[in-house]
Formats: sequence, C-alpha cells, structure tokens
Amino acid sequence: MATGIEVLRSILPDTAEVSKEGHLVIGGCDVVDLAGEFGTPLYVFDEATLRHRCREYRREFGERYPDTLVIYACKAFLNRALAQILMREGLGLDVVSGGELYIAQSVGFPTEKVYFHGNNKTPSELRLALDCGVGRIVVDNFHELASLDDAARKAGVTQNILLRLSPGIDPHTHELTTTGIIDSKFGFPILTGQAEEALVRAMSSPGLHPVGLHVHLGSPIFEIEPYEQAIEVVLRFAAGMRDKHDFDLQEFSPGGGFAIPYTGENSAPSVTQYAEAISCRLRGLTEELDLCPPRLVIEPGRSIVGRAGIALYSTGAVKEIPGLRKYVSLDGGMADNIRPALYGARYEALVANKMDAEAAERVTLAGKLCESGDVLIKDIVLPRIDPGDTVAVLVSGAYCLSMASNYNAALKPAVVLVGDGEAHLIQRRETYEDLIGRDIAPGY
Repeated sequence: MATGIEVLRSILPDTAEVSKEGHLVIGGCDVVDLAGEFGTPLYVFDEATLRHRCREYRREFGERYPDTLVIYACKAFLNRALAQILMREGLGLDVVSGGELYIAQSVGFPTEKVYFHGNNKTPSELRLALDCGVGRIVVDNFHELASLDDAARKAGVTQNILLRLSPGIDPHTHELTTTGIIDSKFGFPILTGQAEEALVRAMSSPGLHPVGLHVHLGSPIFEIEPYEQAIEVVLRFAAGMRDKHDFDLQEFSPGGGFAIPYTGENSAPSVTQYAEAISCRLRGLTEELDLCPPRLVIEPGRSIVGRAGIALYSTGAVKEIPGLRKYVSLDGGMADNIRPALYGARYEALVANKMDAEAAERVTLAGKLCESGDVLIKDIVLPRIDPGDTVAVLVSGAYCLSMASNYNAALKPAVVLVGDGEAHLIQRRETYEDLIGRDIAPGY
C-alpha cells in the first residue's frame, strides 16, 4: 500500500495538509492535538468535504436532469449535527428505521423530503412515519403493503409510496452487500410477476398512492453499466404497467451504492460519470417508451461521508514474530470498525505525528478486541511506530460508526466536526455509566 499525503491525496479529506511539526492537519486542526484533547479512538469529520460532496451531487445530477432529488442514505452514518448540515445543503434523507427517523425529527428535518426504506418496518415504525408525515414510504413486500394500507386508512391519510423492485441484476460487488438480484430479502422481483401483482394491489389500496418505483443494486458499485441495465429493466416494466394498468410513473429511483476508493491503489467513477450515465439512460428511455420524465431520486451515502471522515487511534503493544509479521496494536478495532472483519474491507493509514518520516517497516494494525480477526489493516508499510503514536485510518466516515458495537464492553468513540481551525464535539464518548444505564439489577 502507498503512504504519504500527496500519494493519498485522492482519499484524504479535502482540507488535509501537513503542519510544520510534521503532523496531519484536517480542517485547520492538528489531529494529534485533537487526539490529546478528546482521546482516542476518535472520529474526525471535515465539514468542508461533507458540504462539497453534497453540492457536487446536487450540481452534477441537477445540470443533467433538473428534476432530481438527492437524498442522503442515513445508514452510512447519521447524528443530529450531520442531519443539520444535510438539511442546510438541501438534501433529503433515506431512513431505514424509526431511530433514524427520530434523529431527523429531532432537528426539524422537513419530513416531506424523507423516504422510509426497510424490508421489515414494524407497526410502530409505520405509525411513526404516518404521524410525522414522511414524504414517501418505500414498500418492500406484500406484508408491508397490506399493513401500511390498513394503518394509513385508520389514520385517515393516503400515503405516497414507491415500490421497491428487484430487477435481477448483479452489480458485481461483495455478496453481503448485493441487493438487486432475485435471491434477495429486498424488493418485489420483476421476473416472477410479483412486482406486477404488488403494483396492482397498491393501485387498488385506498390508503396508498403508488407514485414511483425504486431499485437498489448494492454497495459499493464500481461499475456504471449495472445502473444503466436497471434503468432499462424498470422503465420497460413501467411502460408495460402503463399499458396494462394505466400506471403513471411519477418518480424513479435507481438507489445509491456509488463507490469511492478506500486505498491509493483503487479508483471509482466520479460523480460526474455516474450522473452522466444515469441521466442519459433515463432521458433516452423515457423518450423511446413515450413516458413522461419522472422525478429522479438518488441516494448517495458512503460517497458523501466516507472520505470526509478519519479515525484516530493511539498505538500500544507491539509484537514482532521474526520472519513473519509485526503487529502494532491500536486502542480501537472491530467494535468501532467491523468492516475489515465483516467484508474484508481494506484501508490506508498514516502515522499522524510522523508525516515527514519515511516509510520504514511493514506492520499489521491490530485492534484490541478479543478476536483473532480483529485486524484493521494487514501488512501496510509505514514509518517506524512507537507506543503512543497517533495513527489515522482514512476514509472512515461511512458505516464504521453506524455499525459500531459495545463488544467487549468497548466504549463507542467520540466524534468531532472540524472546519476553519475549530473543532466541535458532535458526539461524546460513551462512559462506563452508559454501559450499565439500561440494565435493571434484579437484586440477586
């Protein structure tokens, strides 16, 4: 793996630089100082990078397809501060739980720009969505179709919905993050006839108003062709449903899953390339099939927050196995970033307090959790590491915090937002008291 700030510029936050002391600086803040002030593990988000990515998506898609709504996929990471930034940047939200919806509500996020996804929304979640007036509920299965219709009629409302379809397309990503194939827990398959059946039922349900169709192929998707294929499959389905059942396609979403590079050796299509391909295919097919151009809804998540975030760790024990491997242990691990253990995800790292030092040794950055698989980065070449150094793991803004756990009773890390030389704590570190705060001692 490559090291050094210039070599890794494409995966660092936009504001990354090196101080005269040889320290990594993000958003005008010395990250070594941040580690000292807030402790480690620490997640640092660069506000400039976050806002730039929001604006890039709105600009690149909007210039090519003006009727585009960009909604952020909250599962990548959400807290109240981030929700406020997204709201101010004009994005909507793709939520997948009552919890994510509650966070959005807590900051006054406009609910008409909230889309509620998920394959098994509970009755209480559906009631919450109806009560707060979410813009769209993306219906995933027949059980939900019936449950939502019943709940909407009891609430005296007609809920706008999208049907999530399974187009039977392999996006060539990790099997655990592939969702657009027929053998998936998500969506109504088109090829089996169930998508048509679901649409007919939805159109005849008094509590529901089907305004559009949705697909999500998986994540991360490094190829553009699967999106083009999905658009063709779904729009031809929509045209058939117009002819057979008088269905009016008002909205279409090809989902999200847009890839970003995690290492200096990787590359991914640009936002411009995704926007050009999706917009061009959508325009061409609506004209060919004589469909009214629907609103385009896209759902970037990882590609907005991933690069904006870095994770800081302090180094501890060093174990060298002569002729085999050198382990450097960090004070975090799979409790705050399970992706390497779960998906085999690969990352780059920098020694944040030795940015001017030459790469000198190959090491494996191990976590502190009680699992042999708790390894964040295997065999990376870095400057010589000593106990107490600060290691920055790059592109840590997506899915690390949202999948964090209390395994080994680990404390979830603090999160800071940086910009213009100032750091703001936007999520405090958990305490031992938090760990037992929900326990009820029976008095044994």
